[in-house]
Amino acid sequence: MSYYLIKHIHMTTVGITALLFVLRGVWMLTDSPRLQARWVRIVPHINDTVLLGSAIVLASMLRQAPFLDGWLTAKLLGLLAYIALGTVALKRGRTRTIRATAFFLALLVLGYIVLVARSKQPWPFG
Repeated sequence: MSYYLIKHIHMTTVGITALLFVLRGVWMLTDSPRLQARWVRIVPHINDTVLLGSAIVLASMLRQAPFLDGWLTAKLLGLLAYIALGTVALKRGRTRTIRATAFFLALLVLGYIVLVARSKQPWPFG
């Protein structure tokens, strides 16, 4: 497959992930029953599987690997933080304050991951 096709798939699924996370976060904050809809529990996992698969293919095509390339390590660690915070925000947070804080922090981490991807630097703020 073409590098540009895989990259386009990857970037599109990143956008979908962000959109779905924001939507679910808003529904969580407003106690919307939409958060319990079947598709809301399924579609994000399908999208995230395609996202992860395209990331692995891209890394392979570019001959880059986490723990060898600093920026890719930063993205992977950011991804783990995003997943943990997202889980607290949407499921495991005991209070609305904890869930809202985790949601906001997850969005910051997602922004960091995007900045790292664009700059190819583990610390993209310099």
